Amino acid sequence: MRWDERGFYLLQNEQTNGVPVRLFLNEKFLADVDAQVHAQILNATRFPGTKLVVVTPDVHQGYGVPVGCVVVTDAQSGAVALGPTGYDIGCGMISARSRVAAQRATPALRKAFNAAVMQRVEMGTGGVSRSLRDLSQRSFESLVRGGAPAYNAMFGTAFDRSDCERDVLSVDDDWAIPWGAPGKPERGIAQIGSLGAGNHFMELQHCLQTDTLFVQIHTGSRGFGHGLATNYFHLAKAENRSRSKSLDLGYFTPDSANYRGYLNAVSAGANFAIVNRLVLFKAVAQAFEETFGGELEIVYEISHNLVQRESHPEFGEALVHRKGATRAFPAGHPALAGTKWETTGHPILIPGSNFDRSYILRALPGAANSAYSVNHGSGRKLARTWARKHLNVRQIEKDYRAAGIVVNTDNRVPIDESGPCYKSARDVVECVVNAGLARIEYELEPLTSLKGKD
Repeated sequence: MRWDERGFYLLQNEQTNGVPVRLFLNEKFLADVDAQVHAQILNATRFPGTKLVVVTPDVHQGYGVPVGCVVVTDAQSGAVALGPTGYDIGCGMISARSRVAAQRATPALRKAFNAAVMQRVEMGTGGVSRSLRDLSQRSFESLVRGGAPAYNAMFGTAFDRSDCERDVLSVDDDWAIPWGAPGKPERGIAQIGSLGAGNHFMELQHCLQTDTLFVQIHTGSRGFGHGLATNYFHLAKAENRSRSKSLDLGYFTPDSANYRGYLNAVSAGANFAIVNRLVLFKAVAQAFEETFGGELEIVYEISHNLVQRESHPEFGEALVHRKGATRAFPAGHPALAGTKWETTGHPILIPGSNFDRSYILRALPGAANSAYSVNHGSGRKLARTWARKHLNVRQIEKDYRAAGIVVNTDNRVPIDESGPCYKSARDVVECVVNAGLARIEYELEPLTSLKGKD
């Protein structure tokens, strides 16, 4: 391990099979990398055709590879890796702003906003949509193949495609969704427009730079994406049984019969996630207007937990897997040519815990050093089980009330998702800024938090 003047620690030796690992961490975060995370970082270097592994400052233990890592493999001969994409395919963020002054969000209206959202959006693991639950399988397939344009056409909405990182990912016509497979992706048919549980959330925020109200939404592909991922994880294990006994470390190389199918599954799962966030945004925007009498305007919609083909100046044509990491294209990046972000770079959405600030960044040219990627959040520092056993629920809920943060409508804080479970968002973002990857554009303080509790 040595410090590289470009702003990261470099690990490259026989343990990494000669693959460079760039760790965008400060000294404290580096010291916090325990044996389990170190082993998972090494796992990330061992997929066929790996050219680079990037470790982001929110890094923590995941499945097979850490959450908060980027794996770059050769696009022609390298593997498409399942662990570095994950189960919640296309999970991501949407941020929206208003012209409503933050002072309008009185304690009473904060609670009213949460109540109005909860009337429209189902939260929790098994929750189904309150607006699209009666979708036919045919209509559902149109959405997961056609993404945001299909949603606009089917429901008469008019979301601007430039407000999305990707409004649709291509799915081959001859690819068949594995209905009835072990993962049961059909679970997702009734779930477009539901939030889910875990770290998914909706949040009313105070933007410090504009002194106005913002909203953020974090959710993914629900049971559909999880079902697709489960199916292909098991196919990869069966195919590579002699190479890896771990389900989490499955992969497909271009000669595999499942290679193209998995990439199609990723695209379909990502399209579900994009549409899901847009449906949720519509519901939240209605609740916002009902409560505050103002409109919400999308800042940006962006994914993490994806593998996509990209061209990189150092590594050429590559498959870039972002597990708990998000894209960061700066001004002048070829992929932004012809978009409204061409001269500015696109917004990067970085949520903190619901007791901490969130950030909207803009990438800088130095983002090339991290494969045009940054962290997707602040990162866990306490395991869920430990948090449930040891954190003082009454004290934490008292702290939230004192800060004026309204959680759902009952102010009961999901203890394994509370502030102490996460790293300092400011410390994490400073790693990104100090490495020259991005700059801060907006800082957002939580006023309300909406989360599923199961």
